[in-house]
Amino acid sequence: MKMNLPNKLTVLRVCLVPIFVLVLLLSNKSDIGFFRILPLIIFVGAAITDTLDGQIARKHNLITDFGKFMDPLADKLLVCSALICFIEIDYISSWIVILVIAREFIISGFRMLASSKGVTIAANMWGKLKTVIQMLLVIVILCDFAGIFRFLSALITPLIVLTILLTIISAATYICDNKKVIRNM
Repeated sequence: MKMNLPNKLTVLRVCLVPIFVLVLLLSNKSDIGFFRILPLIIFVGAAITDTLDGQIARKHNLITDFGKFMDPLADKLLVCSALICFIEIDYISSWIVILVIAREFIISGFRMLASSKGVTIAANMWGKLKTVIQMLLVIVILCDFAGIFRFLSALITPLIVLTILLTIISAATYICDNKKVIRNM
């Protein structure tokens, strides 16, 4: 299979995940400003590829099965790896991360079940909004971690609450909107 540009951007995002994790965890041991800003730069760069790959795929009709599968998976890997690291550096409670990851497993399993029956479950507005808010939360925490834009730290708690709410709402809407898949098991 020849990889188109949107799929290459998705693969790049996946490849950035271990680099981001390594840099974030290592920079936690540093007081040097640049090293604490580097995880933010990597994450924002990866998040930009998420926006670009979708826009390019839709604009140039380059939507593929690979992209439909890997794009949301790349988002989940990026966000969940950041949230797990935030437990390690004491920015977020583990139960919140467990809730987010549990939702991802449930919905991914639900999508796989639907796919085995020939049904594709596309991302809905709630799932997309959840991803945007999660990425925004990660960026705000990384800004605080880096010691820049300190005024944004006041947004961490509201964004965590919004992340929790959207995690629950998006899971419920996916299941309710696609309950016929469960009935036909």
